[in-house]
Amino acid sequence: MNEELSRLLKSIKPKINPGDYVFCVVKDLSSINIEDITCFFKEEEGVTLILKREIADKLQLDYSFIAAWITLTVHSSLEAVGLTAAFSNALSAADISCNVVAAYYHDHIFVKKEDATEAMNVLNNLSLF
Repeated sequence: MNEELSRLLKSIKPKINPGDYVFCVVKDLSSINIEDITCFFKEEEGVTLILKREIADKLQLDYSFIAAWITLTVHSSLEAVGLTAAFSNALSAADISCNVVAAYYHDHIFVKKEDATEAMNVLNNLSLF
């Protein structure tokens, strides 16, 4: 493990953001307030949105996955090598699926709501190495 990755893992400090989050797909964003969107990504098939569950319900949007949102509070570079692999492998070893969004300052992980506590344990244990 390289020195930079070791430093990042020791200081990841995961934090659960309040609320339930869902992934939805829309063709048109015109009826959705940008302030209500946690994240979006334009794909060929439509725009994938990550929203609080209550907003998706209010907008009557379909979803099938209810997630907890965990932020790794360490400031990680978009060029950091191995961080995503380290935490995704650790979560995978615990049989926890994760959906990752790498933003400018932090990595954000969406896990099944019922796996949130165990995911936090796994992530906190990574900082011990």
